[in-house]
Amino acid sequence: MSMLQITRIVGPFSWGWLSDYLSSRIGIIRFCACLAALIFLCIYFLQDYIGFFIWMFVLHTILSSLMPLGESATIHALYKDNSFDKRYGRLRLWGSIGFIAMVLAAGELFQRKTIELYPIVGTVVLFALALITFCLHEPKMGRRKMVKGELLIVLFNPDVRWFLLSGFFMIFAHASLYVFYSLYLADLGYDKFEIGLFWALGVAAEVIFFYFQSKVLSRLDAEVILQAAFGIGVIRFILIAFLPITSVLIVAQLMHAGTFAAHHSAATKLLQHWFMGPVQARGQALMATISYGLGGTLGGLCAGWIWEASQPRDVFVMSAFACGLAGMAIQKLRPRRYPAR
Repeated sequence: MSMLQITRIVGPFSWGWLSDYLSSRIGIIRFCACLAALIFLCIYFLQDYIGFFIWMFVLHTILSSLMPLGESATIHALYKDNSFDKRYGRLRLWGSIGFIAMVLAAGELFQRKTIELYPIVGTVVLFALALITFCLHEPKMGRRKMVKGELLIVLFNPDVRWFLLSGFFMIFAHASLYVFYSLYLADLGYDKFEIGLFWALGVAAEVIFFYFQSKVLSRLDAEVILQAAFGIGVIRFILIAFLPITSVLIVAQLMHAGTFAAHHSAATKLLQHWFMGPVQARGQALMATISYGLGGTLGGLCAGWIWEASQPRDVFVMSAFACGLAGMAIQKLRPRRYPAR
């Protein structure tokens, strides 16, 4: 499983660079989706660990392109229409709905039948994804030759570095949630069904936020929303660690609307002030690499070490501390007003 995180480090930025170089996002998404579907077919012929390892690495390196490039194409189209605040959340919520629907449906299928159906399910899903990409249209964007060092110019801005550092710490904090929350709940005596309800509650909370996102983004600066998200994160993880009773854990899961959905929306909006036009795809990919790649990997490793060496609750104390560091990083941004786009 650690290899999946490695592909999140090396994959997104490579695909983002190629996208900016070719001035094509949907074309690369379509290519990667089709290639992933074909490569997945190799699962029917794998017979040893080395082959499975190589297959997993190649497949997930290709799949790592889809989210940042899809986000980049969507954001570019919405900013052209000046409708990001109003429409982004209504589009993004379908990713959350698709996630929970797939988890519930596949989980029920594997429970009733057998996990051996996984290759068939994976084949159907990936080929369906490949077909759907042919319904997408490339947003109009000016094609021009890439300028050497143009990305470095953006990265020299200290605000950008503080922003990326805050994203690193936020996903670092959430790694413990994604890796150990189910085990933590099981240790507290909850059964699999109840644990599933906790996860479903968190996803429902993020869907509700995405639906009403426009009311928040139109009233508050992205920096303010990020500061609030980090503060909510500190409270959320402290509650999980020190007050693990059902009513409090329910409240903590509802806070996922702030720590994930609000953070994601505000971070995506703020990112566009620095990474625009010819560096947009690389900017989106860089955010994915630093946060989900590096942050998720190191967060999971540290959480695993603490889980083994100390009490389970200390994993979430670490997460609260990381959210605090993220808040300190975002406060380093210089106050300013951005022109409307």
